[in-house]
Amino acid sequence: MSPATIVVPCYNEVERFDVARFREYVAQRRDVRFMLVNDGSSDETLSLLERLASSHPGNFDVLDLGRNQGKAEAVRQGMLAAWRDGADYVGFWDADLATPLEQIADFIRVLDQKPHLDAVFGSRILLPGRVIVRKEYRHWLGRLFNSVISRILSMPIYDTQCGAKMFRGTPEVRAVFEQPFTVNWIFDVEILARLIDGRRGSGSPRVYETVFEYPLDYWEDVAGSKLKPTDFLKAALQTGGIWWRYLRPGLPNRTPALDRASSEETPQAPDQRRAA
Repeated sequence: MSPATIVVPCYNEVERFDVARFREYVAQRRDVRFMLVNDGSSDETLSLLERLASSHPGNFDVLDLGRNQGKAEAVRQGMLAAWRDGADYVGFWDADLATPLEQIADFIRVLDQKPHLDAVFGSRILLPGRVIVRKEYRHWLGRLFNSVISRILSMPIYDTQCGAKMFRGTPEVRAVFEQPFTVNWIFDVEILARLIDGRRGSGSPRVYETVFEYPLDYWEDVAGSKLKPTDFLKAALQTGGIWWRYLRPGLPNRTPALDRASSEETPQAPDQRRAA
């Protein structure tokens, strides 16, 4: 099975970060590394992450952003750092482990078995034999949101917002992360929009043919989420911005710009620190 690096964005996670579960996992899976990104936490999260990394050299890296920049930027910086370190498969996983770490192997297996794929997205579909524990109002808001997103992206997708995703490090995929996202909570939608935009006029397979939605075996809504009800209203406005920027009719082909972006390496911001 191919090695992978998993980016874990962390903001004030000292009360929720389950160190024991991470330690147990790396004791069994030496082919998976973790890039722990401290997003300017105001509690002791950075110290906790650095202690974990120092006690398990080779399994964990810590990237400190210095100041809070939001989940989208924490994920983006972590993904770029992992690719600079030579990783082929890079994913991101929510720090609360709503998706169990054991599912990482399933994502790797899909990418290994289907070399035409660019990405695997975790999907919270309640099917026989699977356990999805989620607040009912969030489930129905999510269904409404993703129904709209499917129309806007012109592709079938059930769950864009699950915090478990993995990508193959092709130049096209890496180019998607080169520039900061314009949104925070729904940056997953912007990832798909950028992939669609970058392929316009290239003759490449359509994005829905290269993204695989993987129904999770288990997912549980963990207390302490930083998502607020008003974020759903913001998402509605931001969705319109994504459509206008990347998907509206009449936009020019973007393939030359994509090629230039993929050949340039984004420098690390001066206020970041790495710890092994």
